[in-house]
Amino acid sequence: MLIHGDCRAVLPTLEPASFDACITDPPYGDTSLTWDRQVTGWIKGVSHALKPNACIWVFGSMRSLVGVFAEMEAAGFKYAQDIVWEKQNGSGFHNDRFRRVHEHVVQFYRGRWRELFRAPQMTNDARAKTVRRKKRPAHTGNIEAMAYTSVDGGPRLQRSVIRVANMHGRAIHPTEKPVELLVPLVRYSVPPGGRVIDPFAGSASTLVACDMAGVTGVGIERKAEYYVRANERLERGWPLLSVGPTPASKTEGGSEV
Repeated sequence: MLIHGDCRAVLPTLEPASFDACITDPPYGDTSLTWDRQVTGWIKGVSHALKPNACIWVFGSMRSLVGVFAEMEAAGFKYAQDIVWEKQNGSGFHNDRFRRVHEHVVQFYRGRWRELFRAPQMTNDARAKTVRRKKRPAHTGNIEAMAYTSVDGGPRLQRSVIRVANMHGRAIHPTEKPVELLVPLVRYSVPPGGRVIDPFAGSASTLVACDMAGVTGVGIERKAEYYVRANERLERGWPLLSVGPTPASKTEGGSEV
């Protein structure tokens, strides 16, 4: 479902406490382009729509996330973890700096971490080895001493640096995110039958990822051009991607983050 309008006006009208997670990519404010202006006030609206135990994944640059952290804290959200999206080519505009080939996506949450839905994601690229781990103290998760053996090509916990090609040459929105990057975030954060809200829907990639993960996605897009094109994308369907099967869903225990 895609809604046309400014998210700051639309979010307060949605049913309160009806979404399990927010996954979104607001403007960063890193360029002089007219559409690239940081938006304030949207986190308060998302807070209204999210359940008491819920999380927000937000994309951003280091500069844009400074303001996001302050707004999240004011709305009662805490930092959980961050992921780096590594792209195959850079997006920087300066030749006197390191070539920028990454973006950040940060997870915030409210409520108790141990009560938050989490389904850790796996990738089938382990190497053969045996690892023995000492007991970890309670404040870092209270993991007991153990040993495990992996095999080549077997499962391992997905790493926090995810390499996925960007959408250059294929995008319908200038900052479109690849669905392959979004599906693990949905599957990690949203229980079966759950709901996701994206206040900056753009090309509706989040909604496509939700569809692939078997949950409901609701997006809000302000610009009429992208609202129309995103709706066309949803109506004509989307190509199946190799993102792996949906894992067994469960909540893992752990300490407060």
